[in-house]
Amino acid sequence: MRVERIVDLSHPISPRIQVYPGDPEPVFTPHATVAADGFALLHVAMGSQTGTHVDAPCHVLGDGESVDRLDPALFVGRGVVLDGRVGERERIVPDVWESVAIGPGDVALVHTGWSRYFGTERYFAHPALSIEACAWLLERGVRAVGIDAPSIDPTGDTDLAAHRVFAGSGGVICENLCNLDAIDFPDPLVSFLPVPLAGADGAPVRAVALQVRE
Repeated sequence: MRVERIVDLSHPISPRIQVYPGDPEPVFTPHATVAADGFALLHVAMGSQTGTHVDAPCHVLGDGESVDRLDPALFVGRGVVLDGRVGERERIVPDVWESVAIGPGDVALVHTGWSRYFGTERYFAHPALSIEACAWLLERGVRAVGIDAPSIDPTGDTDLAAHRVFAGSGGVICENLCNLDAIDFPDPLVSFLPVPLAGADGAPVRAVALQVRE
């Protein structure tokens, strides 16, 4: 198998990155430098859901699995881009997906186009998944969903209904994706493998879509 192209779906993390309202902002502090110590080492402090990241079931369920205990196979699969381009704060319904072929092992990538607002206040006025959209995916055996928005639920929503539906089915969620419009080839191999932070509710990822050839 040969990788012909890689589309980076991740936002770089820096102390200036936009975070979900109320989340801790990253702090980068030099711990050692080449000039003083002969090597460089950076101390990084940030929230578990900074930048492009995945949510584990324990993010919303007290008895849910933590990110380090999840099967890595959940985070890798054939990517299927789904149209989620609706208006500000609208709920995405699955009506336009009926002709889409998607099934177990696939990774659903919901393209809202909202990543173009990343870094602005409008980013938090994003579309969100409806319960019907979540049910449509789960009925087809999909257990991994990503979105180019800060959350699959509306920002500020405390019910987190979409999160709970997916978490309750053992599913995983990837948020703050970008560049979904650059996936212009069929059957991308998508990976959003997280850092296995022990006991954590989520972790940053370097999400990518790969064009591969046998």
